[in-house]
Amino acid sequence: MSRRNLDKAVVELWQREVGQLSPRNFAHRLAASEDLLLRLDLYRKLDKHRGCVNTVSFNADGDILISGSDDRRVILWDWETGNVKLSFHSGHNNNVFQAKFMPFSDDRSIVTCAADGQVRHAQILERDVKTKLLAEHDRRAHKLAIEPGSPHIFYTCGEDGLVQHIDLRTSAATKLFTCRPIDDSSRSYSQVIQLNAIAIDPRNPNLFAVAGSDEYTRLYDIRKYKWDGSTDFGQPADCFCPPNLIGHDQFGVTGLAFSDQSELLVSHNDEFIYLFTRDMGLGPNPVPSSPLSTHSEESENGSAQPSASLSAMEVDEKSIPQAYKGHRNSETVKGVSFFGPKCEYVVSGSDCGRIFIWRKKGGELIRVMEADKHVVNCIESHPHTTVLASSGIEKDIKIWTPKAADRATLPKNIEQVLKPRGFHWFPFDGDSSDEDDDSLYFYDEEEDEDEEDGEIFDDEDDDDDCMDDDEEEDVRGGAGGSSSDEDIHASDDEDWDEDDCDIDDDINDVDDGSDNVK
Repeated sequence: MSRRNLDKAVVELWQREVGQLSPRNFAHRLAASEDLLLRLDLYRKLDKHRGCVNTVSFNADGDILISGSDDRRVILWDWETGNVKLSFHSGHNNNVFQAKFMPFSDDRSIVTCAADGQVRHAQILERDVKTKLLAEHDRRAHKLAIEPGSPHIFYTCGEDGLVQHIDLRTSAATKLFTCRPIDDSSRSYSQVIQLNAIAIDPRNPNLFAVAGSDEYTRLYDIRKYKWDGSTDFGQPADCFCPPNLIGHDQFGVTGLAFSDQSELLVSHNDEFIYLFTRDMGLGPNPVPSSPLSTHSEESENGSAQPSASLSAMEVDEKSIPQAYKGHRNSETVKGVSFFGPKCEYVVSGSDCGRIFIWRKKGGELIRVMEADKHVVNCIESHPHTTVLASSGIEKDIKIWTPKAADRATLPKNIEQVLKPRGFHWFPFDGDSSDEDDDSLYFYDEEEDEDEEDGEIFDDEDDDDDCMDDDEEEDVRGGAGGSSSDEDIHASDDEDWDEDDCDIDDDINDVDDGSDNVK
């Protein structure tokens, strides 16, 4: 620790002891300490899934981590001990893309979405887990967003462009709108924008943002929706896009996040991460093209850069968002998030298997951590302390805590980002009858061998990693879910070793080798 940081820490400790600094503020300053961030190190690996881990999320207290995987299972972890508190089959027919606890539900209400397009609700009972179909998308459903503080309301988005509003009190799904492209006859657009991400502003839960297969992030105000369906809600309240990407629809969006200050973080495919403030919006009807985008050039890494000829047409600096550079976002649908009690840092995974951390203010890259042999897709920050959870193409989850004795320094080969190693993303056919075909997703064509367990994780071995066809029931329902009374109850699974799990008194380890459909 430098002399300056040591002196500052001593002063803050003295201020707390004499009452000049509240315990809450002291804890916040400690959690935001760059010294702790530079000491982040691998604390533990959580290894029970049998496929890529696509989602990780902490509960409100921060003592339980929930994860979902290509094996279609949802697992609740005591991440400090590494023990499994609960494991159950999600009821989905394909890869689980997101799983989250509903607030103020005693961690017993969980919502999930997946590659089968289904949105499901899991209720943890005393000796059982019941899952229910709530809604469906015609294509993959990547993300859901929970209304802050609400145990009932959440939103979903999917590659069909549809955004849905779901209320658990009635199990009703309302189709709000289908996201359409910006009207521009010069482009060859599909009929809808395939949505990859959705996020809700924590300071104003009436506002939510969606983004996907084009360069724009669209902001909507739910107060403008007429629940009788009398108005068209498809018009956004505002749109955001870096000036240099306008007109470049190949730079889609894979991840969104709001800060506690209503700042909007946007991760673009094959490009950088950008931070927008509310005054940077382009309005509800942005101009499809601009001089800046028309005269832009592509850099060596494929990102769009303004050309030198634009000196006479420089965009107002206030409208240019802060950029975060150095990572690679090309091969998968990666998330992005803030880190720190007041969102002081920005974190993202990368195709090179590293975790990147930047200062939010100024965009300086301050930390790069080796985290995965392939790709890091998800990074989740602990709600109260300096802890990170990460996951990606590997089958485990990694927990990072500030336990290193020495402060880390940036590696010298940051720019030597690995080239793609055979991962492909094939379109999902919603009519496909092969529900176990996980070859639709990301695997290494070279069949890299797992150094830890000696197994090869490829398409041909996928049947060993997932449930057998005769162990699952095909659960179908209407798009709104209201016409479906089908529930899946989890029961014991013979192939799960209960000796490997820590079974709580309150929450039992549940697995579902045979689903009972009622």
